[in-house]
Amino acid sequence: MWTVHLIPAERSGHRIIDGERVCQAIAAISPPGAVAAHAKTFAVLGDPTRLTLLICIKAAGPISVSDLAVATGLNDTTVSQTLRYLRAAQVVSTERDGRVIRYQLADGPVAALLARR
Repeated sequence: MWTVHLIPAERSGHRIIDGERVCQAIAAISPPGAVAAHAKTFAVLGDPTRLTLLICIKAAGPISVSDLAVATGLNDTTVSQTLRYLRAAQVVSTERDGRVIRYQLADGPVAALLARR
């Protein structure tokens, strides 16, 4: 007989079909703040403008604000403000080429998700 070691006491009276799977599921959401942190990271993808820019950056590699504006049909200000948000969220990084700043995907969970697309 095995023990279902990760189930909190207040849930121990619930019907369990496969205790090992229950423990695996509980372990996947630990520590408690992990789900909230992931939700915040992935919320970046919930906005069509941000997602459009990220798809373009993934396809083109390092690319400037002006070039992204032309590619997407968005105005430069919208692109610039959106990239500022994505940079603060550490989803994109920059590289300077003289006076031109180009944006690229930063390593992380969002880049990994976009790679699967």
